[in-house]
Amino acid sequence: MQLISKPLFKKSLLASLITLSVAANALEKPKTMDDMWAIIQAQQKQIDAMQAAQKPKPATSNTAKSETVTQNTGGDIKTLEHKTDILSQEVEKLRTNLAIPDEVQYKSAYGLGPAASKVYQVGKGLSIGGYGEALYQANVGEKGNSVDNADMERLVLYAGYKFTDNILFNSELEFEHATTGEGAESKGEVSVEFAALDFFIDPRANIRAGLVLMPMGFINQIHEPPFYFGNHRPEVEQRIIPSTWREVGVGLFGELLPNLTYTTYVVNGLNAAEFSSDGIREGRGGGSQAKAENFGYVARLDYAPAALPGFTAGGSAYVGNAGQNQSFLDQKPDVFTQLYEAHVQWKYRGLEFRTLGSWGHINNAALLSATKGETIGSENFGWYSELGYDVLPLLFSDTTQYLAPFFRYERLDTIAKAPDGFADDPTKDWQIFQVGLHYKPIPNVVIKADYRNFVAKQGTLADDFNLGLGFIF
Repeated sequence: MQLISKPLFKKSLLASLITLSVAANALEKPKTMDDMWAIIQAQQKQIDAMQAAQKPKPATSNTAKSETVTQNTGGDIKTLEHKTDILSQEVEKLRTNLAIPDEVQYKSAYGLGPAASKVYQVGKGLSIGGYGEALYQANVGEKGNSVDNADMERLVLYAGYKFTDNILFNSELEFEHATTGEGAESKGEVSVEFAALDFFIDPRANIRAGLVLMPMGFINQIHEPPFYFGNHRPEVEQRIIPSTWREVGVGLFGELLPNLTYTTYVVNGLNAAEFSSDGIREGRGGGSQAKAENFGYVARLDYAPAALPGFTAGGSAYVGNAGQNQSFLDQKPDVFTQLYEAHVQWKYRGLEFRTLGSWGHINNAALLSATKGETIGSENFGWYSELGYDVLPLLFSDTTQYLAPFFRYERLDTIAKAPDGFADDPTKDWQIFQVGLHYKPIPNVVIKADYRNFVAKQGTLADDFNLGLGFIF
């Protein structure tokens, strides 16, 4: 048989190495372990072919020449082995990147905040994220009983794990006010904000089960500080829609039609024994041995038309009995509780606009009021509108930073209608005027300043000035 000449062998080897190197560099980052294994198999076939080309040919009259070629190609074999080691290291890096991507695109997915959505971008394995926010709050005009304070309001860790392409776990662990509170919840606590398993079955119908965030309003699901104006969450979305509201339950989520998404759960019901003149907020179960004699039902629908980029409109509803088989003046009422909200959001170039309205109703509010010794509203309502505009592109066309002055107006009343035989409480009827600045040197970090003016129908509430910062990772 005719031997391959040394120059021809070198050219063949060099061409093979170049092809292998280019193929390795051109590879897109694999998304699953199966993708990575296919790449490894393809590379191994190329390496085996090159090694086979180096094996000595059967002896002929050119045996001496063959030995000379074999000796001279020893260096080429070492070079090939070095290249193989480099490729093995690159494969190991790819395997690591399946769990920890080099670049994360912060974007919301399936109703959760951008940082909370990181696990959905992972091919497989562990995902870590989080956020934090701190502020200084000053009482303006020395009105009311508030005092100036500095607070590490929240530090949050997101931990998720993608078991397969169809099953993943996601969670949020929150530390409030930089301490466990020494037994007083108002001083600080550690809470599981949500912890749920997602089962992806079909784009139109997927299952979520565990401690879930109630899909109502803007803030309840997406409450990371770079994505809402002001150092404090809107009061309407704390007192009327009691964020952060989470319950143990199971339900469906998906996309019914292009850009038409929904979420719906069956959860443990609210606890009417904790309702007060401030609303239903304290009736949340929070996944902590929550009463489940009665159940609640919640559903949300959102539409983001492709013809109007940045625009979203939607609404949600919660209904369920809150009596939990408890006695109120020797009676066991169902306390049917309802809460509805509608919202619109539009982000167009530098403009950001939001408006939301919510209304609630509580049956047997008179019985609850008599039991509690305070007026619990049979109806409550709240709404707000806000407008901000990023002014930096007007000054610097190529800037990646963000600076938006904003204005928000809120109106709420936790006792919009008092039950028969009980007096209204006008101190619960509020208006809030808020102005501020929202600055992001990079998308992950925000610095905020705002002033809030509180006006109650009766009584005096303290205005405040707030200066704070927030971040996600």
